[in-house]
Amino acid sequence: MLIRTISLLLLLLLALPNPSGRAQDGDIEQAIVGAMSALDEFMLQFNRRDMEAWAATLNYPHVRFASGNVTVWETAEEFAQGRAFVNLPRSGWDHSHWLTRDVVMAAPGKVHIQTVFQRFNSDNEIIGTYESLYIVTLRDDHWGTQARSSLAP
Repeated sequence: MLIRTISLLLLLLLALPNPSGRAQDGDIEQAIVGAMSALDEFMLQFNRRDMEAWAATLNYPHVRFASGNVTVWETAEEFAQGRAFVNLPRSGWDHSHWLTRDVVMAAPGKVHIQTVFQRFNSDNEIIGTYESLYIVTLRDDHWGTQARSSLAP
């Protein structure tokens, strides 16, 4: 237990920014605005069921942790070949929206956002509410979701 606690503390210390290279508050605020905008676009394209446009809201490689699986897509083209809009409607899903989006960690090029989202059927009835964590990164001047960990199936 002690070794595990020490290991966790060391990992947390390594994740802290270097005091000599601390980001300015404005840089972090810009990062949060960029990340939230990326999540807005993510949900917009998801609800439009446009695989190519949805793939463009991500950064690659893109990782998803869900339903006991870890899936990695190396490119937008690979992601766009997915079957999300074949399988998800079979569950009764029609659209989704964010309930909450809380920044839990932010730096100029990366923002971790804890979310709660809901899925709805075509009658606008809630069919599920799920917690998730999104890691949104800035790569090649593009804010996009790099990784997602969700409790949704």
